[in-house]
Amino acid sequence: MSFAKPFAKPFAKPLAVITSSALVLTFALAAPAVAQQMPQGAPSAEQQVAQLDEMVNLQGGQEQELVSLLTQGQERLQSLQAEAQGVQMQIHEQIGPDFDEASIRRDAERLGQLTGDMTAESALMQARIQSTLTAEQRDELERLARQQQEQMQQQQMPLQ
Repeated sequence: MSFAKPFAKPFAKPLAVITSSALVLTFALAAPAVAQQMPQGAPSAEQQVAQLDEMVNLQGGQEQELVSLLTQGQERLQSLQAEAQGVQMQIHEQIGPDFDEASIRRDAERLGQLTGDMTAESALMQARIQSTLTAEQRDELERLARQQQEQMQQQQMPLQ
C-alpha cells in the first residue's frame, strides 16, 4: 500500500515507513473488513475519525469529508463481502460426488473478482483518506507509524 510513485526514487520513502504508515492509518481508521467481523465492537466512522483527529489534529471540513469517505467505502466493502460470502456458500454446496466443475470454476472466478474488488476498494479508500490529509498530518502519521513499529520490534525481541 505505497502512497509514493513506484519509480520516483529521489522522493520515495523507505518501504517500511510507508507500510507502517498504512498500518497506523488502518489501525486509526479500523479496517472495514475487520469491523464487519465484529459488528458490536466495530467503531463507527465518526469514532474512527475522532481517533484520527486526536492523532493528527484534523482541520475544518476534514472530519466531515473523512466520515463520508469511510461510510461510503465501508458500505461498498460490506456489499462486496456479503456477495463474496454468498459465492463461497455456493461453492461449498457444490462439493460432492456429483460436482459440476465448470460451475465451481465459474463461482471461484467470481469470488476472485470480488476479492480483487475488495482489495481495490480498500486501497482506494486509504488513498482518498491520504489525499484529504495535509502533508503535515501525513508526516505525523508516518512518525507515529515509525514509533509504533519500533515498539512492536522491541516487544518481539527476546528478553536476555
